[in-house]
Amino acid sequence: MKIRYDRDTCIGMFQCVEEWDAFEKNLDDGKADLSGATAVEDEVFELEVPDGEELDAEFAARSCPVDAIELYDDDSEQVV
Repeated sequence: MKIRYDRDTCIGMFQCVEEWDAFEKNLDDGKADLSGATAVEDEVFELEVPDGEELDAEFAARSCPVDAIELYDDDSEQVV
């Protein structure tokens, strides 16, 4: 499972931080950071979801009020 995070779209509500500890508050920028993620485009980051953390990643993606977080299964089908 892979998570994709568009940091530019983020508005800093930090619901994702409450749902999954891979997201961290960046109060200097007023946006969340996805710890350990790799930049794949300008301000777009991806991370393989560790085993056992799939549900937390899904909750984080579903909690984002501006849909800045997408979740993909192992077949690259979008889940959230």
